[in-house]
Amino acid sequence: MKLYQTYDIKVLTALIVKGDEQAFAEVYERYWKKLFVIANNRLKDIPASEDTVHDVFAGLWANRAKKEIITLENYLATAVKYAVLDKLKKKARERKYFSATQAPVYVLPVDQSVYYKLLLEKVNLEVEKLPEQCRLIFTNSRNREMPVKEIAKELHLSPKTVANQLYKAKNQLKHLVKTFLGMY
Repeated sequence: MKLYQTYDIKVLTALIVKGDEQAFAEVYERYWKKLFVIANNRLKDIPASEDTVHDVFAGLWANRAKKEIITLENYLATAVKYAVLDKLKKKARERKYFSATQAPVYVLPVDQSVYYKLLLEKVNLEVEKLPEQCRLIFTNSRNREMPVKEIAKELHLSPKTVANQLYKAKNQLKHLVKTFLGMY
């Protein structure tokens, strides 16, 4: 392998075209860091940048006999540039698709998850403490997503009464949440 370190890049390129694995390994050692920096400057994602560089080298090896490479450095830098652009376009398409097709999914760290679970339990307990009519109106509004007029019609109340009860319930719960989160 020491012998390959002394070879000029043009010689290494010619050897790679002929299928010399040691020449390929030498080129990889010489250029992977530079290519990684190019990829990571745009992607800002270390694993994705590493994958991009590995994909470029895999493509170089797989297509070594098909490509006519004049300057290997330029070829590799250009290949990384286009691979990065492809990854960025793919990410943009994925974001656009997922934002259009589903509600966002948030993954919380365990401590936050436990914290919010506790908060939800407190809210549910507070809902149970609401006066019966207020609780019934609030649960219909929340669980069945019924508009005020439908709740009023079903419970034989005026829409104004339903709106006032919802306001009362939401204010009580808002106060609980703010207190729990330390906002007061």
